[in-house]
Amino acid sequence: MKRRDLLKNSATGAVAGVASAGAILSAPAVARERIEINMVSTWPKDFPGLGTGAQRFAKRLSGISDGRIQVNYFSAGERVGAFDSFDEVASGNAQMYHGAEYYWKGKHPGFAYFTTVPFGLTYTEINAWIRFGGGQELWDKLAGEFGVKGLMCGNTGVQMGGWFRKEMNSADDFKGLKMRMPGLGGDVIAKMGASPVSLPGGQIYENLVSGAIDATEWVGPWNDEIFKFYEAAKFYYYPGMHEPGAMLAVGTNKAFWDGLSTSDQLLVEAATAMENDVMMSEYNWKNGDALNRLMSEQGVKLREFSDDIYDAFGEASEEVFEDVQDHSPLAKEIHESFVNARSKVGAWAKISDQAYVSQRNRVLGL
Repeated sequence: MKRRDLLKNSATGAVAGVASAGAILSAPAVARERIEINMVSTWPKDFPGLGTGAQRFAKRLSGISDGRIQVNYFSAGERVGAFDSFDEVASGNAQMYHGAEYYWKGKHPGFAYFTTVPFGLTYTEINAWIRFGGGQELWDKLAGEFGVKGLMCGNTGVQMGGWFRKEMNSADDFKGLKMRMPGLGGDVIAKMGASPVSLPGGQIYENLVSGAIDATEWVGPWNDEIFKFYEAAKFYYYPGMHEPGAMLAVGTNKAFWDGLSTSDQLLVEAATAMENDVMMSEYNWKNGDALNRLMSEQGVKLREFSDDIYDAFGEASEEVFEDVQDHSPLAKEIHESFVNARSKVGAWAKISDQAYVSQRNRVLGL
């Protein structure tokens, strides 16, 4: 072979080799399977904040996977009732739910800590506990006993104390009161002589209007305005001791979760973490305007709970926490971890966020 032909053939071979390598590199190494998820929810369809946040998460998870992970979203009542969501996922009939973990406290009181508890953690504090203070590990331990894996997926921040037909001047005013309040907060007012009622969001208004309940808490001005609670109760109290930072969750069937690839688990975690931030931002933006409308357009009377009432809340909550710890070693372990987190991050918040906001608002007259 002549030298000229040898060079020509070598060049041709090299180009072919590069093209072949490029084809190999551009093709996916492994064809990834399509995943279909049925997701049930505890929220009414298209309900602002809670419901739309859950729907936004479902859409985002499908989007960031380029449609490979397809999420079929069912609002409360479309597939199962709101409070049946946990069992639907634990059984494997659905793969995910979106809800508030304290709805499941009847299964184990420890679940309440992974939404919120009386005198509990604010949004930033519960994030710190879950991510860095051992909260996620305890949540995994608890939920795993029921075949579920939980992830943070939203927060509504410090909630209002509730809507009342009458002014609440002292702790004695809670005696005999029928009030919608789930979670350990309901146990607190029960210690004070009230009768707590647990109702899904879609049933609160009719019960308040009919007089089946005397008072209700829900979320805050933005959501409460939409439900028109002001038509039946004009006294709006703050701050809510029962939900200082109500964290919402996506629960996945654990067998389903364990069967996902590491990269798909990371996709789910990324989508839940983003919604955890987005929802809180939305509530912070919209609550103030809604409160102004409630007061100026609907005649709502804003009231702050007295120190007498808050002191009674505190005493009752300690009794409730004693009951929780008596439930089981795991309940005690979760409570002790929560108390440690509250002390640790609360002490820092006192001289950081709280101190700054107090001085800023004083100077600016806010």
